[in-house]
Amino acid sequence: MARFITLISVLGAAVHVSAWGNLGHETVGRPQFLAPKAATFVHSTLNATWNFSLGPAAIWADQVKGEAAFKWSANLHFVDAEDSPLTGSCSVQEQRDCGNGQCILTAIANFTTRVVETSLPKEQILEALLFLDHVSLVHFIGDIGQPLHVEAIEEGGNGISAKCSGESSTNLHAQRSDTGMVTKHIDQSHGGTPQQYANDLVAEIKTGAFKSEAASWISCSSPTEPLSKRSPPGEMLERELKALVHAHRSAQAITPLACPLVWAAESNAFDCSVVFDFTTGEDLCSGTYFANAIPVIDLQLAKQGFRLAAWLNVLFDGATKLP
Repeated sequence: MARFITLISVLGAAVHVSAWGNLGHETVGRPQFLAPKAATFVHSTLNATWNFSLGPAAIWADQVKGEAAFKWSANLHFVDAEDSPLTGSCSVQEQRDCGNGQCILTAIANFTTRVVETSLPKEQILEALLFLDHVSLVHFIGDIGQPLHVEAIEEGGNGISAKCSGESSTNLHAQRSDTGMVTKHIDQSHGGTPQQYANDLVAEIKTGAFKSEAASWISCSSPTEPLSKRSPPGEMLERELKALVHAHRSAQAITPLACPLVWAAESNAFDCSVVFDFTTGEDLCSGTYFANAIPVIDLQLAKQGFRLAAWLNVLFDGATKLP
């Protein structure tokens, strides 16, 4: 944090860029851990427009949110954490940051109830998979892992000048998504395609650096909670989703979900440790900043792909069914 000198807004009305950009969302949307019923649901619900795959479908919500019919959905892609990352204080509080219910935390819960509503016609079930009232769960489970989508300062970094590889300055949000770091990283280290990037992250989960920690990613316990009180990985997620679906089908009030809030707080913590740790005018796609940021990007994308699979597996196969 000490190296971040000042905030300079050079864009006027900053252009909102997708959380991970198209490449990042396609990576998250290629979960290779789907259980049989979840995989069948995804393949049978998505049509040839998305190649029967979550990867291509994951970017749809960003593509349409600027259209007149869907502008109202833009606020559902993020939660504005009213914290203070520049002074080292990061936190997410649902009542403080999403009191009106119009944010990513509530969007995930609401969409989940629609995707399992079997009474809907086939085309509406497709809509449910792509949207929460026109918003994608696939997309949002990716979004919640992006630190700047869990941050209010300068509109999630959209108003902070930044550049990548000497190109003209855009903004911090853009450079940490598709137009900057993710693109350069995939080009340099993963063959230039989200498919190869996803495959490489899956290998890290199965046999590599992430193997020992992957199970903890589907825990919904706060890391500050005593070990003796934490639920086994996946147990709370299963219990919470089953209770959500039951409440919906019983016409009961839908209460906020703990898992997305825990994951949001986890992402938000990186705003204090990594995201804003740069000097104004610095090229973010080189040097120490890039070197420190890439492991976080890898980690968060791997987590969210793994979590997306767990989410769908619980809904359609009754358990997380992950290694």
